[in-house]
Amino acid sequence: MSLYDEGHTVAGWTGVAVVTVGGSVAGVGVCAGSGALVWVGLAVVGLAALITWALHLTGWGKPPGVRPRAEWGMGVRDPYARGGHPGCLGCRMAGRGREAERQRARVPVLGEADDVLGARAGTVAGVGARGIVSGGG
Repeated sequence: MSLYDEGHTVAGWTGVAVVTVGGSVAGVGVCAGSGALVWVGLAVVGLAALITWALHLTGWGKPPGVRPRAEWGMGVRDPYARGGHPGCLGCRMAGRGREAERQRARVPVLGEADDVLGARAGTVAGVGARGIVSGGG
């Protein structure tokens, strides 16, 4: 089983349901030769993106990454959604999470500070300091 539990949220399932309806309406429009139905179906698909985004911002969607198993349930609301999730495109588009990213940028990367011997930690290890930290800087 995956440790990430992606998409098992109210926001995810609601988005899938609305996209399915929109895709079905657009498909019926294609089969019936009705341009109006195709456009209505595509509008519903666009609406699904907005609904999913709104649910994510209200805490019914969860951030990417590993979460404790206690937070995997569908009915568990994310208490950190109001502040924004670091690295989350939806939160950045809503103007959230920027303060968390700024604070994370201030944390020094491993090897930038001198170690006890006065030498650079990355030099002692024989690897560049930024090569040691996965996803850093």
